[in-house]
Amino acid sequence: MSSKPKVVMTNKILDEPYNWLKERVNLVCWEEESQPPQEVIKSWLQDADGLYSTFYPVTKTLLEDAKKLKVVSQCAVGYDNIDVNYCTERKIPVCNTPHVVVEATAELTYGLLICAARDIINAVNYVKEGKWIKNFGYPLSHDLHGKTLGIFGMGNVGSALARRAKASLMNVIYHNRKPNPNDKSLNARYVSFDELIETSDYLVVLSPLTPETRGKFNYEVFKRMKKTAILINAARGPIVVTEDLYKALLDKEIAFAALDVVDPEPIPFNSPLLNLPNVIITPHIGTATYETRLNMMQLAAENLLDVLEGRKPKYCVNSEVL
Repeated sequence: MSSKPKVVMTNKILDEPYNWLKERVNLVCWEEESQPPQEVIKSWLQDADGLYSTFYPVTKTLLEDAKKLKVVSQCAVGYDNIDVNYCTERKIPVCNTPHVVVEATAELTYGLLICAARDIINAVNYVKEGKWIKNFGYPLSHDLHGKTLGIFGMGNVGSALARRAKASLMNVIYHNRKPNPNDKSLNARYVSFDELIETSDYLVVLSPLTPETRGKFNYEVFKRMKKTAILINAARGPIVVTEDLYKALLDKEIAFAALDVVDPEPIPFNSPLLNLPNVIITPHIGTATYETRLNMMQLAAENLLDVLEGRKPKYCVNSEVL
């Protein structure tokens, strides 16, 4: 019988961190492409010491029979899928992987911003569909320089986006729970939520999903935005009310939306959003570069092993239990 701690992994990860962790623990992993059934993970956890989550729903129901569990380590920054309060009650550390995701997420967000402003996806399809029969025939798009970029959630990713916007000569404003201490170096100005939604030409959602931000962007908010405004969401889908966004785009309350996250996710193939010409949607690829995912997966493995071997993990969202 192995003396190594038992760790349950909800989906296979890249070979390097997978093999690194497998050498050190008794690893039980769901290796199919699909999401594992809850009853399977729940049964595996009954005698497990650790859970390595690839953004799997970690509920009280899932964990209540896992009497030996010592740590939940998630390969992600956000942890809205985890019942952190229950874990804290059980004195189970919940670890995540911030910082290593910042630049990749900011790059993707900036890419969505440029694609939306310049209508790049529709322009590519215009050529592919054989509609380019003369120059200067495609509808005009919009500049970034001189325009106002509004950022809802000026954390690490928001700050990285602001640095990129500075290179595009944009005017950056933002709204947070409190001002960012580095906003002067970012040439960004703190504003109220009202000013953010009413004056932004491009409004980027980058806040965590919390009870306060869930459903924050609804039809009433869209009605107060500029008719020419473009919304970009690279945070969490439920911060934006999907039905309200569809109605706002259809009613031309706002001009365009570029989304890396949606609600629900994955988006159903028959969602009416997919039929609108003024929406582009990517499949939640903010951190989906080889380098970033490798760093995330390795960090999640190291956080998990640190707890199991009695060390303080590098990142823990409920550090009071340590």
